Formats: sequence, C-alpha cells, structure tokens
Amino acid sequence: MPQFRLKAVSGNGRVIQKEFEAENKKDAQLKVDRLSKANGLNVQAVDQKVTFMYKVKRPGKPALTGEQEAYSKDEVEKALVKLGYQVVSINKKFLAMKGGVPHTEVVTFISLSADLLKQQLTFDEILNLLYEDTGNKRMKEVIKTIQKDLKDGKEGSEVYGKHEDVFGKFAAYMLSVASTSGNMGLVFESTAKFLERDAEFKKNMKRSLMMPAITVMAVIGVVLFYVGYIFPSTAELFVDMGIKLPPMTAKTLAISYWLEANWIMLLIVTLSPIIGFIYWGKTKKGKLFIDKYIIKIPVIGDLLHKTSIEIFARVFYTLYSGSGQNIEVIKVASEACRNTYMEKQIKDIAIKRMLKDGAGLIESMEDTGVFTRTALSRFRLGAESGSLRENARQLAEYYEVQTTYKMQSVIDTISLFVNLFIMIALIGITVVSSESAVIQPNG
Repeated sequence: MPQFRLKAVSGNGRVIQKEFEAENKKDAQLKVDRLSKANGLNVQAVDQKVTFMYKVKRPGKPALTGEQEAYSKDEVEKALVKLGYQVVSINKKFLAMKGGVPHTEVVTFISLSADLLKQQLTFDEILNLLYEDTGNKRMKEVIKTIQKDLKDGKEGSEVYGKHEDVFGKFAAYMLSVASTSGNMGLVFESTAKFLERDAEFKKNMKRSLMMPAITVMAVIGVVLFYVGYIFPSTAELFVDMGIKLPPMTAKTLAISYWLEANWIMLLIVTLSPIIGFIYWGKTKKGKLFIDKYIIKIPVIGDLLHKTSIEIFARVFYTLYSGSGQNIEVIKVASEACRNTYMEKQIKDIAIKRMLKDGAGLIESMEDTGVFTRTALSRFRLGAESGSLRENARQLAEYYEVQTTYKMQSVIDTISLFVNLFIMIALIGITVVSSESAVIQPNG
C-alpha cells in the first residue's frame, strides 16, 4: 500500500510529522483533512513515498547505481552522503515496480549476518557487505533503509516492522528483538535456523503432497478419458453389429453415456465442495477447526504436531531470559508455531492461568492439551533443574531429528497409497479392455 507523510503545524506552533498508509492520493488527502479538522492542524505538505534512481561513487571504486524509496530527492541525497557516497545523479523513477525478494535471499541475509556477528564485525559493516553482494534490487533497498534507520536511532520494531512483507511477521519481530538483546548473534542464528527449517518443511511437504496429488489427478483424468471417449468408440461397434455385450462392458458403456450426459453436473458437484472448503479454510474459524483436527490425522498429523512443538521450543530457547515467567516469550513462541489452535490454547489457557491464577509454566502448558508427554517432560525437567532454556533447545533439536526421519516415512507411505491407486486403476482398465477383446460375433 502506498505510504504518505504529513507535515503540519499545530495550534501552539509545534511542528508535526506523521507517516501513514492509504490506497491512493485521494484517500490520503481525506485522512489528512479529517485529522486536521479534528486537531486544528495547519497542513504544510502531504508527500507520497516514491522510488528514486541514483548513481553514486566512492574514491578509487567504480560507480554504483541503485534505487531508493523516499519522500523527496533531498532525503535520498542526504542518506547516500551519510553512507559515505559521492552523489553523481538522483532522478525520480516513473512506472516504479517493486520487485519481490525470494525466501532464500532473506535466509541468506539473516544467516550471513549471524556468521559475521560471530566474527566480531559491527552490524553496520555487515550491512555494507551484504548490500554490495546481493543482486536483488528490492533487498538492496531494504538493507539500505535498515542501515539508515539504525543510524537515525530508530527503535528495532520500527526499523524491521516496515519490512514485514519481506521478512515475514515472525522474522521481523525477531530481528527487532535482536537489535536490543544482549546476544544479537544468537537471535540472528536462531531466526535463520527457524527460516531454514520452515523452508525445508514446506519443500518436503510439497514434495510429499503435490506430486502424488498431480499423479492421482492425472490417473483419474486418464481413466475418465478412456471410459468417456476411447472405450465407447470400441464398444459401440459391437452394439451396431447387434452383438450382446458382456456384463462389465455393458456396465462401463452405461457409465460412459452417463458421464457424457452429466459431466457438467458432475464437475459442479465435485469442485463446489472443494472450492467451498478451501475458502472456508482461509477464514479464522475454518483455520482454527482445521488446525485443531489436522494434528490428529494418522501419520501426517503427528509430524505436523511435533514440528509445531519444535518451533515453539526453538523460539522459547532463543528469547527466554530465565527471569520471571516471560509471558511475552510464550506468546511469541505460540504465534510462531504455525498452528492457530495450539496458539489459541496457549494464549487462552496457559498464559491466562499464569497471569490470573499465578499457575506455574509447566502445569499451565499441561492444561492446554496441545503438548506431547515428551515435551512436557523436558520442560518439567528443565524447570526443576533450573535449565529450562537449555532443555527447550534439546527438545527442539530432538524433534528436528525425529521429524526429519518421519517426513521420509510420510513420503514413503503416501507413495505407497498412490502406487496402489494407480495399480487398481490399471487393473480396472485392463480387465474391461480384455473383456471387450474376447467378444464373439453372434452366430
């Protein structure tokens, strides 16, 4: 959504500057008008953030070109000069199109930052290196904006929050935490690990579900094409010759005629529930229902459940300070676990019990009903021994190894059922074709 900036003067002469989002310039002006009337402001300017193309250079180095979003040309020039560049030219870009940032680019940014922080480089030096190395224009723009905002002394939530569309909600939050934490490298490292595991899980899940689904759909398509088009062409020859069809051949031909006459109705009846379910599954209520019962599905449910607990434990380990109940840590870990039902149970039961009843962490977690016995056992042991944070890390690593092996088991199980489905379809086609092949003419 386009960003705008209001510059105004209040009734007592105080200069006000406020950034906001709006659908377009007209909508932005309406918001400004309402604000100025309600607060008696004297509006000086309403600027829209646009993209500028620039060309800069440093002594002894070749010239660099790039793009930067800003409210004015002067802002871009000041920012580049502050970074040590000599400005050659800055021009407004027309027909500006924002490019996307691949997930791998984000993971690389965070992973390299973690590695370089371990080598005692300052974050400003790291941003300079990453800016020079990345080839993605949008990522260059993001890095440059982060660098400028940090130099301006802005809070971490403001610095990374504006790039939530690039990093994702959770990663943006973690990076903002890193900027104020005492161990910036650890938070970056844990965030990178989370993103890598998340990407790996999604890739494996697609591999385990997407290709089998395509294969099943292709087999169904082949069977329907055979029954609806190829088979009738052969069977009708016998009908025209007055030959009595065997039972299976006759039944298949009847099915073929029915499909031909009712294919539109069949398509609607088949697709409507699927589309309706997908739409409902995207609603808050539908997602909550699906997440509640999907972890109870045999084979794949256990995998999804333990993966969510792994993520919870990993985030808990990264943020837990060891002092107090760390309610905010539990809240963030629940939001990151990728299951809305588990998140709801942890927030509505565990956190409320801890705040209202003064209950302990372990008994509150147990009351949610979403943690496995293994997870509760590790957390309980950690609480009793005073090493809760370390036990959370061990739990995350244990479930990481277990879910990696279990994922392969899920893929093998799904492949088995797909192969059985293909075998049954081929046997059916073969039997019907064989029966048709042995039909004898009358007399």
